[in-house]
Amino acid sequence: MSTPDTQRPRTGADILRTALRRNIGAMAGGTALMGLYQAGETAFPIALGLIVEHALRDRSPGALALSIGALAVIITTVSLSWRFGMRILQKANTTEAHRWRVRVAACGLKPVARDVDLKSGEVLTIATEDADQTADIIEVVPLLISSLVAVLVAAVALGLADLRLGLLVIVGTVAILSILSVMSKRIGTSTREQQARVARAGAKVADLITGLRPLHGFGGNHQAFLSYRSVSTEAKHQAVTVARVNGVYAGTALALNAILAAAVTLMAGWLAFAGRITIGELVMAVGLAQFIIEPLKLFSEMPKYVMIARASAERMALVLAAPPVTTPGTERPAPGGDLEVDGVRYGTLRRLKFQVSAGEFVAIAAYQPRVAADLAAVLAVRVPPDAYEGAVRISGRDLADLSVEAVREHLLVNPYDAEIFAGTLRSNIDPPGTSRTVSEAVEASMLTDVVALHREGLDYGVRDRGANLSGGQRQRLSLARALAADTDVLVLHDPTTAVDAVTEQLIARNVAKLRRGRTTVVITSSPALLDAADRVLVLDDGVVTAEDTHRNLLAGDEEYCLAVAR
Repeated sequence: MSTPDTQRPRTGADILRTALRRNIGAMAGGTALMGLYQAGETAFPIALGLIVEHALRDRSPGALALSIGALAVIITTVSLSWRFGMRILQKANTTEAHRWRVRVAACGLKPVARDVDLKSGEVLTIATEDADQTADIIEVVPLLISSLVAVLVAAVALGLADLRLGLLVIVGTVAILSILSVMSKRIGTSTREQQARVARAGAKVADLITGLRPLHGFGGNHQAFLSYRSVSTEAKHQAVTVARVNGVYAGTALALNAILAAAVTLMAGWLAFAGRITIGELVMAVGLAQFIIEPLKLFSEMPKYVMIARASAERMALVLAAPPVTTPGTERPAPGGDLEVDGVRYGTLRRLKFQVSAGEFVAIAAYQPRVAADLAAVLAVRVPPDAYEGAVRISGRDLADLSVEAVREHLLVNPYDAEIFAGTLRSNIDPPGTSRTVSEAVEASMLTDVVALHREGLDYGVRDRGANLSGGQRQRLSLARALAADTDVLVLHDPTTAVDAVTEQLIARNVAKLRRGRTTVVITSSPALLDAADRVLVLDDGVVTAEDTHRNLLAGDEEYCLAVAR
């Protein structure tokens, strides 16, 4: 099975540190440019104050022209530094989000499942929204530093005019950040809960869409809708709570920033009235008081974004740091194709024991559907080998000692509810595009009528989950995919439950013919498939209770006859 990760981030803080370390160069360049932008923005009211000061004192056209040129340089610097600084940071942000999306998706798609209590819909949300929000830290830190630069430049400029003005800016900024940092913790907690509830709602939708047809079949769609409505309502209430907290945070930040700007303006006016500062310095102070609201707003919002990024990173760590359900092996099965189940005890299976020789076609008639499902799960390695007693051997080697990749190449278990993907008939039958038996698989699965029905043939478009195909067509498409894989050992679980009896008879003959010389196991109650098999194993209450050909069992076993007769 695959080598376990050697550098898995253990916590959300590890993920954030990795993201920052990996983008240190882009962040340094972006920080420099955004700092230049903020410095230029701060320099503008300072320059205006100096212009007023010199215009009142010198009244020189040359000095005025020089001042206008200086303003043009400042405006150009502000424009270019913002444009290129944000371009660098957003490129790094997008690239980093892509890296984490791929990594989370890779964990979710690995053959060995992770030991984490999350549904596939939740993993999808983590791989998209949480990855994006975590990568926002790449922009947050440079913007935080550049905003600090603007505040410090303003404080120094005001301090040079009058020390009290500079101290007022510094003390006010510290007070604002202290208040908002406390509030941002509430945002982080609320956001984590909202993300979890939205993810659960998404997982519920995915589950309902998958089981939509069966739900309609037994009238459970209304109850399923009520279940989703309950989960969605919880997510809505939490979203409202987060919006309320964010609104209070934003309103508080804006009010505090406005109070500080008003305090700076009033103090500057008082100092000018008292003759402590000049008119030019008053103009500068009033301009800086108005300008400082924007960097203060940006600066005060950063703790909120940091907490959101941290909450998302912690959710990603749930997936990335989770250990594999089982420790995989490294060996490969020997050439051959025999399959042995030796004393397996799992779920409804009770010391199950049987062997299928290489090249043999064996059918398994399980009287209880749960027994069939448990056997299919064990053979498909959806159940870790250390989670059950006994052993499963392929070509004489224990499943626990084999790598999952090698097992997948050698043994294919095709479930009765196999997924159909958006694409074409061809891409569903042969996803990697390497099979040499596509036409034979199409013919054996009796999918030829579907291909002939459409002008595009195998290139006919298939919607997600096979929405534009009937149940029987989807089942035959899934069977064609399993046959096209042409593995040494093929296990089919109820491959013909949605097709008519005539088609089922033809499929049984075709599968037996196509798979001749290759090991094939069919878990089914279909008389056609049971009759096509070399022998039939009867499973009752998790153990083999009878073994013979289908016709002999029909003649001598009344219980078997009642179970499989249609």
